[in-house]
Amino acid sequence: MLNLFDILPSGFFNCLASVSNNRIYSDCLKIIYEQYDKEISYRISRDKIKDALANYLLENNINQIDENTDVNYSELASAIIRKFCSSEIGWLEEDSDNETYEKHIIMSEQGILLAEFLNSLRKPEREEFSSYIINIYNILTNEKQWSDNPYVNGLKNVYRNVKALSKALKRLSTSIKKIIEQMMNETSLESLTDNMISYFEGDFIKEYSRLAKQQNIHLYRSHIKNKLDMMENNTDLFDLIIEKCMEEEKISKNSANELVLDMLYSTRAFISNDYDRIMKDIKQKINLYINIAIGRARFLRNRDADDRGSIETVIRYLTNNIADLKADAPNLFLLEQNQFIDTNSLRFPHKQKAIKTETYAELEEITEEDIKNAQFAYKKEAYNPYSKDKMKLYLENIMGNNKIIDSDDLPLASKEDMLCALSVAAYGGENGYEITLLDDYTSNDNLKLHKFQIKRIEK
Repeated sequence: MLNLFDILPSGFFNCLASVSNNRIYSDCLKIIYEQYDKEISYRISRDKIKDALANYLLENNINQIDENTDVNYSELASAIIRKFCSSEIGWLEEDSDNETYEKHIIMSEQGILLAEFLNSLRKPEREEFSSYIINIYNILTNEKQWSDNPYVNGLKNVYRNVKALSKALKRLSTSIKKIIEQMMNETSLESLTDNMISYFEGDFIKEYSRLAKQQNIHLYRSHIKNKLDMMENNTDLFDLIIEKCMEEEKISKNSANELVLDMLYSTRAFISNDYDRIMKDIKQKINLYINIAIGRARFLRNRDADDRGSIETVIRYLTNNIADLKADAPNLFLLEQNQFIDTNSLRFPHKQKAIKTETYAELEEITEEDIKNAQFAYKKEAYNPYSKDKMKLYLENIMGNNKIIDSDDLPLASKEDMLCALSVAAYGGENGYEITLLDDYTSNDNLKLHKFQIKRIEK
């Protein structure tokens, strides 16, 4: 498979990777691309491109890019054109008219695609989802339009619309998450109200409403499925689809058969199941958005409804910014000292349980010997020979005055020694040592320990 960077010029993305000038270069490519809007091709006079770039540089007071300094805007615009035309970048191409010898600028195919991609990132186009469903329905209904080539004009066209609708709906489902996150950060009723108004009056709700009501897929689903079944079950038609697929995709008959069956299966699966699952997910996120909006509105209203809410706001601000106040300010506010608690500050259960009947319990007397046995058992259970303090003392005795030792310098003859070494590594950071793993392992008594280096951290 051919790699992307085997096709593109070596420095195709260099201008966008420039930290200091990437914004300028992307704006210049956008301006150049816009100059071709009213042209019949991506070929235009060099002077027109240069004037447009010089005007942009003048309006934004840009008089220095890369090594070009102390030059006028026209020369700087020419330098940008030369850079874009270079074989290293390859966004533009320069050509001369055969009759007038006037220089023209041509946008390369990769340059056009890059400009369109950057524009779509700046302002993504909102798609009309219902149009995909109508296109699928119309294609399958009007058989005369694809009877000559049922693969390219029929099945492949339907499959393309299905994949486009699937991608568009998935992007829509994903974008709602950003709206919900924005809702969680609203700090006032005014901004929350503006958010909700823009949401309900925006394109998203209108398009979703058309998709869920006027152009509901349930109106077209059975017809679409019947037509797809007809394509597969009609032997003559299916053979013609296979034949045209072989011609179009330049593949063998077996590969064409697999490709066509996969298209039919994927299209039916989306129309029958996947579409409903995506729409259900979108509906759940819409309900979540509305519930969060209601909850957020109640919270903001209750927080700001009375003097208590104002006091809470002031205290919250002071506690968060106490370090930024003047040095003597903390003495004025005893915000974190509970020195005024009295009996009235205690909280009691709302309903106290009344004792209605007396109960008695027989208590067994404990002898002095039982108490000693219990104490001994607790001490024995609580004893930990591999505790942090014991491991610190153990390691200090072994290291002595050395600053660095390896795990091989520790006693590793028995199982207890291996456990000590493991505990030394586990508590090393807390005990003031730096533990570095080595490549090899140490094995003993059915235990395997990764070798490590111990370094004393100087205070």
